[in-house]
Amino acid sequence: MAKQLKITWTKSTIACPQTQRATVKSLGLKKLYQTVIHEDSAQIRGQINKVKHLLTIEELD
Repeated sequence: MAKQLKITWTKSTIACPQTQRATVKSLGLKKLYQTVIHEDSAQIRGQINKVKHLLTIEELD
């Protein structure tokens, strides 16, 4: 079974550039403190690295 990532949006994007807001939205996050689960892939990791200061990441088995 592939690893999964539990992604929680923990900080607001009010003072962030529009590109970072779009990245958070593209991860499927709509509200603050919402959590989504994605399969671990290079594309998801790249998006997470762009906005890692706004997210909390947890690896699931």
